[in-house]
Amino acid sequence: MSDTPDAPRTGTDALKAVRGVVVAIPPGAVLSYGDVAELAWLSTPRLAARIMAMGRAGTDVPWWRVVRADGTLPDHLQITAREHYEREGTPLRETDAHWVRVDMRTGRWDGR
Repeated sequence: MSDTPDAPRTGTDALKAVRGVVVAIPPGAVLSYGDVAELAWLSTPRLAARIMAMGRAGTDVPWWRVVRADGTLPDHLQITAREHYEREGTPLRETDAHWVRVDMRTGRWDGR
């Protein structure tokens, strides 16, 4: 983002910033909640996660492109997310513990 605030964003500014970051993530790539928080100038990844979980960033944002730092999503989102990942060519790693896990080494967007 071109403008850097003097302090972490809150309220409506935080919502707009998260939305701006999430819609900028290209197909086939992901960011962690921590990455979103850093790029949106939020105080904590938990704020980014809360905004996403509550749908405050909007229902039209590519929510499946924001994952936990280990490349996973909550179980109830994995089936729908997998469809998006396969369509977009997002690099995945199969694991026993989760149905799907994004390969963060190759799938993480650099934010540029």
